[in-house]
Amino acid sequence: MKKVFVLVIVLTFLISNPAYGHKLITHDDTHRSFDKALEIPDHKISWAIYENLGADEAKFYSFEAKKGDSFYASIVIPKINGLEEYSPTLVLVDPRLFEDTSNSLKSQQATEKFPYEGKYPGKEFYEPFGQVTYWERQEVRTEIPADGQYFIVVTDEKSQSGKYSLAVGTIEDFSGADFFTILPKAWFDTKIFVNDYLSILIFFSVLAAIVGLPIFALKRKQRKIKATSV
Repeated sequence: MKKVFVLVIVLTFLISNPAYGHKLITHDDTHRSFDKALEIPDHKISWAIYENLGADEAKFYSFEAKKGDSFYASIVIPKINGLEEYSPTLVLVDPRLFEDTSNSLKSQQATEKFPYEGKYPGKEFYEPFGQVTYWERQEVRTEIPADGQYFIVVTDEKSQSGKYSLAVGTIEDFSGADFFTILPKAWFDTKIFVNDYLSILIFFSVLAAIVGLPIFALKRKQRKIKATSV
């Protein structure tokens, strides 16, 4: 009940403050190569992508950018038992990698790797909308060197499997209509991502009570009226 109450308060806050947090990008988990990279519509807008990553696997993302654009990306890990030391590597790949495969130096310069180099389990932060605590991992802030298609690759280099959330962009871009469409789905996706099925059960139980109690009261009133009229 407490979690549902908090959710109502947070959603009320979002109505009056629609520009809040990350927009969630859903996917079918097929972005496992450069050719099938998951497209990020605008790298400046604040997006979040929830992922499950197996040992020695990699996920691929693409975006278009202009020279001089600011670029931001980060990885966080949900605070779940067993993920205390989980830290996939983030790799930023620029168009030079595909321009001339014979120039090995050029290819090396086109790939910049960002492993996590901090302490474990890491600094915590609480995300109020999803009611989830995360461990912070690496953050990337850089300037785009040239126009073109860029790729983000998140890969496991430690033979570990786990969950992560990739955030891209810094501009919060929510509208009032998102309260009825994107945000409810994002809440449910967040709960599934962190295996918090109890909150979903509580939510539907409260929803059923809200819908069911007026119907029960109406039928009870109708029975009383029928009884007194006999």
